Amino acid sequence: MLSYTSEILINKPITTCFTEIVNLDSMKHWQEGLISFAHISGTPRKIGSTIQLNYQFGKRKMELTESVTHRKDNHSIHFNFDTKMMHNVQQNFFEIIDDDTTKWISHNQFLPRNFTSRIMLFLMPKAFKKQSKKYLINFKNYVENGTSIIKK
Repeated sequence: MLSYTSEILINKPITTCFTEIVNLDSMKHWQEGLISFAHISGTPRKIGSTIQLNYQFGKRKMELTESVTHRKDNHSIHFNFDTKMMHNVQQNFFEIIDDDTTKWISHNQFLPRNFTSRIMLFLMPKAFKKQSKKYLINFKNYVENGTSIIKK
């Protein structure tokens, strides 16, 4: 198992940050590798909903199922992400620093489903932390400046 916390300050009000984190259409602007998503069940980004996320990192393709396990508007949203190899619990909290600044705190826990993924977590914990931090930075840039990762 691998557990860690990442956080970032975003120079936008909490309502703006939360609106964007739950907006499925904005994910492509800050989640590097995301190529598509498909609604599976429930009301998108509400408790109990599921979507399929498809990523590509170089030649490696990855399919995840995202389930929303908790949501308190303008405060927190928690997800489970599942693949054949890994179960990831992500708890996201948003705190008001002032009227124009929000802190996003993301707790991640990765639980391997097989021996190969156990080895991967053991050998490459920094890669998981680096990817999480990159998403936080990309989100910050998108929310603050409208900077998208989409190559034009």
